[in-house]
Amino acid sequence: MKNKRKIIFRIIALALIIAVAACMFVIGRGHTVYFDNKELTGPDGTVYEPWYQIEVLVNGERVARLAEGDRGMVSTMGQDFKFEVKLTKQKGGKMQGGTIGVKLPYSIDGIIYNLPAMLAGAEESVYMEEFIPDPIEEETEDVVVTDEFAMPSEE
Repeated sequence: MKNKRKIIFRIIALALIIAVAACMFVIGRGHTVYFDNKELTGPDGTVYEPWYQIEVLVNGERVARLAEGDRGMVSTMGQDFKFEVKLTKQKGGKMQGGTIGVKLPYSIDGIIYNLPAMLAGAEESVYMEEFIPDPIEEETEDVVVTDEFAMPSEE
């Protein structure tokens, strides 16, 4: 009887640990989100022009101020992500704003959102892509090998 009770408690403890680990796996997933204010041409030939200036706020804090052609970033945890944008179409123009909520893809660590395409209502496959950093090239030196003990050739 004592052994059965011990086994049941161990199974319950193991199940609880697995449940907590599964929750933390989903909730605690970190992502780096990049925001682009760059021109983008969609697969159908539609051109999404950049805005003059875009401010991105997360939880009321400005994380990026993007001029035309700029990229900003923020790190976040979890799958649901909300951010606020404040937009200016042209210099001296009226500022517009709104809140955007997105589901971050679980399988991607670095996500790039092209804001002009996103705000124009393009499909997710057009305005979202995975961030893949450029490989770092190692500098190589040309090594000249000389044989200082070479015997002079007899010609």
